Amino acid sequence: MSTLDATRAELALIVLYLNKAEARDKICRAIQYGSKFLSDGQPGTAQNVDKSTSLARKVFRLFKFVNDLHGLISPVSQGTPLPLVLLGKSKNALLSTFLFLDQIVWLGRSGIYKNKERVDLIGRISLFCWMGSSICTTLVEVGELGRLSASVKKLEKELKDGEKHHNEQYRAKLKKSNERSLALVKSAMDIVVAVGLLQLAPKKVTPRVTGAFGVVTSLISCYQLLPSPQKPKTN
Repeated sequence: MSTLDATRAELALIVLYLNKAEARDKICRAIQYGSKFLSDGQPGTAQNVDKSTSLARKVFRLFKFVNDLHGLISPVSQGTPLPLVLLGKSKNALLSTFLFLDQIVWLGRSGIYKNKERVDLIGRISLFCWMGSSICTTLVEVGELGRLSASVKKLEKELKDGEKHHNEQYRAKLKKSNERSLALVKSAMDIVVAVGLLQLAPKKVTPRVTGAFGVVTSLISCYQLLPSPQKPKTN
């Protein structure tokens, strides 16, 4: 493959990535929380960027609540323990509620809906829903990692040491375990972000701490959305 072909392939991956509304939203999220980190809650340019980016992101999430509503009524995989099913459905319900209420907040912040007190109340309720969904996600990931760990150990007993890393099923389970571990870190950190936004522990979780955790979880989300690189064609 020539240098030009390689450049085209890399640009194609970038275009594919940026065509995703979710990817653009997470990039804006990183900018938003980076500005929050820099401002530390103090008035100025950084705080203005934080607020304007937060408002702009709400447009990306219009009608996005339908995704989790669909997940709520979709059947689950066979063999999933009931507690994990209930936690997963609770997460879908809470996240869908958050995204729906967030649209009302957008109407208020953009000046369409005039009742400021009610918008602030709805905004706070929506953040509690998001924090609840992050807690449910954390518990689901812990449970799924436990199931994966038991499955991997069982597979290790069946395979010889030299065969493990050549076994497709074993490698797939390890990859899934790594993905879920990253998702666990992200959801746990998002709980801290929600605590900061709700100002439940203002002395410990300051705007700077909230911003730092938000940037990290945003970058994790950006990484999770990266397209898989295409394998070069062989003649």
